[in-house]
Amino acid sequence: MLKKITKRQWTILIAIIILSVIAYFILPVSVPLIIAFITALLLNPFVRFFSQRFNLSRNIAVTIVFVLFLLVLATIGTYTTTKAVGQVIKITENAPQYISSVEDVLSNLRSDFANFTEEWPKAFVDEIETRASDNLQSFEQQVTEWIKIERISQIFVKIPDYLISIIVYLIALFLFMVDLPHLRNKFYGIMTDSTKEKFKFMNTRLSYVLLGFLKAQFLVSLIIFSVALIGLLFITPEIAFVMSIIIWLVDLIPIIGSIVILGPWAMYMFLTGDMIMGTKLAILAIVLLTIRRTVEPKVMGHHIGLSPLPTLIAMYIGLQLVGILGFFLGPLVVIIFNSAKEAGIIKLNVKI
Repeated sequence: MLKKITKRQWTILIAIIILSVIAYFILPVSVPLIIAFITALLLNPFVRFFSQRFNLSRNIAVTIVFVLFLLVLATIGTYTTTKAVGQVIKITENAPQYISSVEDVLSNLRSDFANFTEEWPKAFVDEIETRASDNLQSFEQQVTEWIKIERISQIFVKIPDYLISIIVYLIALFLFMVDLPHLRNKFYGIMTDSTKEKFKFMNTRLSYVLLGFLKAQFLVSLIIFSVALIGLLFITPEIAFVMSIIIWLVDLIPIIGSIVILGPWAMYMFLTGDMIMGTKLAILAIVLLTIRRTVEPKVMGHHIGLSPLPTLIAMYIGLQLVGILGFFLGPLVVIIFNSAKEAGIIKLNVKI
């Protein structure tokens, strides 16, 4: 079988291996640049629209789209940050009341447990109380470790790094938007006519699939946001909109989902004795989880033609190799591979 592989195929295979090794070390530190390039590709249709519709030069069209993009980001970021800070302040102000409620619940649980186990063997009851006390102390130590000043200060220390990443992202985004046609022509310039046509086909197919992927994610997230907002308007209308946005943003992250927000929230309500609200939140979490697990595979399959199993495998491998960015890069690599096969760039006819 190895004898049937041509010299050109060996060259392509070795090049792919070398690029994969380089990418393994470079990708984790190139996140702002990668996101900037992907964003530039997504904004390019708007640049073409302004350029053709109003007969503008590309530089002017890029500037208009870039400014509009910044305004949208600033508006969403300001509103979300303001609401989030307000809720954090409110939670901080009510923290003593929350702690008191938890202490009352624990006291009632101890009293009920003492009455329930009154006729049990004393050694057995003491063992249960000791284990419960140890678990509570361990949990308290973990919470204290998590919220201690040193850990919080580390977050503030990293703020300059985050600001630098944001600045690099914005500058790279603008430059990518300006130079996309030049980069495309330079890329095609190193190819033969036959290879160029294959890559153009792959590029067209890839653009279609990526657009379908984004459309599918948007449709699923829109359903999740709508259901979460409607449910929270009945449960807690005061913070329904803000919490729906937070749930929507978290739900965009694959595998994690809205259960990360609603689960602890429902558990806290159960601990504080508000069984009705806790039950409502738990039901909402189950409903959102069911919707995502039911709707997402169908929507994804319809828009990008990628079955759930390869998507899950690609997400997991991507996570293990390059972290959270791998959640998105994994399926993207699978899409690129399938597009390259359809274009005839990659030919695999292996038979055993």
